[in-house]
Amino acid sequence: MFRMLVFAAAVIVAMDSASAEDLNLIVKESPAEFATTVQRLQAEIEKRGATIVATVDHAAAAKKNGLELRPTTVIIFGNPALGTPLMQGQQTAGLDLPLRVLIWEDASGKVQIGYWPPSRITDAHRIAKADEVTNKMTAALSAITDAAATR
Repeated sequence: MFRMLVFAAAVIVAMDSASAEDLNLIVKESPAEFATTVQRLQAEIEKRGATIVATVDHAAAAKKNGLELRPTTVIIFGNPALGTPLMQGQQTAGLDLPLRVLIWEDASGKVQIGYWPPSRITDAHRIAKADEVTNKMTAALSAITDAAATR
């Protein structure tokens, strides 16, 4: 529980679309309802051999504390074969790994899927010669989120 609260506190999203675009947040709209989108994303992650480390339901946490929040869930997942080389390059990359994908219902009721490009990890932690790993992570995130958003 403590671990989930730490993750939840670390992943607070409070930005409008324009500022998200300025920060290179990748956002895809899902035609499915929220719960279905979460299930599809989880299935796509597992199908590709990654491990789901945690699922953080921000709306449920808010409700427990007497607050309201539209459906908002973070799926935290990884593949040590990809993440470990980044941490070998710079252990502080562990602050941004495993990877995270946010699914949320926006104010208009549309379901969105968002994530940061993996290049932010290598840039932020100044990890050199990580293009191969970053490219694999980028391709995996794109495929996972595309599949979850287009069914």
